[in-house]
Amino acid sequence: ALAEAVAQAGEAGRTAVVVELDGRPAAVLAIGDTLRSGSWRAVHRLRGLGLETVLLTGDGPGAARAVAAELGIERVHASASPERKAEVVAELRAAGRTVAVVGDGVNDAVALASADLGVALASGSDAAIGAAGLTLVRGDIEAVVDAVRLARQTLATIRANLLWAFGYNLVLIPMAAVGLLNPMLAAVAMSLSSLLVVGNSLRLRTWEPGRVQRRGGRR
Repeated sequence: ALAEAVAQAGEAGRTAVVVELDGRPAAVLAIGDTLRSGSWRAVHRLRGLGLETVLLTGDGPGAARAVAAELGIERVHASASPERKAEVVAELRAAGRTVAVVGDGVNDAVALASADLGVALASGSDAAIGAAGLTLVRGDIEAVVDAVRLARQTLATIRANLLWAFGYNLVLIPMAAVGLLNPMLAAVAMSLSSLLVVGNSLRLRTWEPGRVQRRGGRR
């Protein structure tokens, strides 16, 4: 029975510790890490944004498979050294993918630095924070999702501002140059254009992170 417990612990991604009593095996303790709070929600929200999640870890295959199964992640790289993590990032980028790495450990520093975007948690190591391009001050892993949503909203605002500015310059300035529009009216329109761009940008100040409502004790 104890041998079976050791095997089951390995399959579940746990470290088996055998307890002896008077020199004879008496029990098996299965030790392992627990998932960070909000990890499941963060992974599924990222997937809902159209992003693919990959588990890249230095843990053994058993622990990696157990965590991946719990989170619903299909692509797993286990027993990965810091160099191997950087190689996986390079392979993904060579395949034409834009890669963001989220990590908080010293072993993640190389991968964080080599990715298109490195995201570190403020509770992580100094090496990870120094190598990352973005540090999340909240300890909540779901802040990664909020960062992606805010970045997309910011980019959409920039594109809208550029579209308006180029549209104004393309239409009104030539009309004023050939005398079809009073220069004073063109100047007023220019001021209104600047105010519109500023006002559109200030809308980002009202942006708030998305919240998942609880129902029946779950969310």
